[in-house]
This record gives sequence, C-alpha cells and structure tokens, in this order.
Amino acid sequence: MKKRILYITISVAVCLLIGFLSSIATQSSVNDWYVTLNKPGFTPPNSLFAPVWTVLYILMGVSAGIVWSKGYHHIWVKTALYHFVFQLLFNALWSIVFFGLKNPLLGLVVILILLTLIMLTIRWFRVISKPAALLLVPYLLWVAFASALNYKIWELNP
Repeated sequence: MKKRILYITISVAVCLLIGFLSSIATQSSVNDWYVTLNKPGFTPPNSLFAPVWTVLYILMGVSAGIVWSKGYHHIWVKTALYHFVFQLLFNALWSIVFFGLKNPLLGLVVILILLTLIMLTIRWFRVISKPAALLLVPYLLWVAFASALNYKIWELNP
C-alpha cells in the first residue's frame, strides 16, 4: 500500500509539473492574443480552465500511479505507461503550439492526435486497472470539448 501511495504521489507531482510548465506558454498569450480571437458561444470563462486542468492532472496522476503500482516489470504496465507519457507530452505540446506559437490550425492537429493517444491510453490502462482507466474519462471528455473549441476558434479566425 505504501508503494502505491508513493507511485501515485510521484505521478500526480509529474502531471502537475507538466501542467505548470504548459501554463507558462498559455499565460503568455491568454491576456493578449487569446482575448483578441473570435470565440464560439460555448467558450467557458478563462477562470474555469485552471481549476479544471488542476483536477484533471490530479486524476491523471492518480490513474498513472495505480497502473505503475501494478509492477513496472510487466510488459503491459510498461506499454500502458509509455502511452501515458506520450499523451502527456502531446498535452504539453498543444499548449506550446496553440498559445505559444499562436497557431490554432496546428493546435487542432496536435489536439486530435492527443485525443487519439488518450483513447489508446485508456484502452491500455483498462487492461491493467479498470478504475485507473475510468479516472481518465473526464480528461478524455474535456479534451474532446477542447478539440471542438479549438476547431471553432480556427474556423472563426481565418
């Protein structure tokens, strides 16, 4: 049990660190470039993004920690965690591309790849732990929503 808590703690810390580093690219553009964009009516207020992402990064970390605690020596656990790390990198890449490079079209490409990677990660996590897979569902739903938002922002800002 102590090992599981340690793995969850480390995983949550890593996810929150990635989220924090991603927010650096985000913050540089949120207050200037992003406010000038035409956005669809279903755009949430800016104040909602940080709390939602914080909760999602915590859920992601708990999920990864559960899988990791099943034994990294097992090939399925390694495969699941490789998928997790890869999608986490694309998560950070999206912020860099969309906000840092101010490129909604390339951001759309990245977020659609991210969406696919999240689905694959959930599939692999389900092999290891159904609860771990279920913890990623809110993340999948939020990124699906963010994909629609990204698409509409690209469409509204030719």
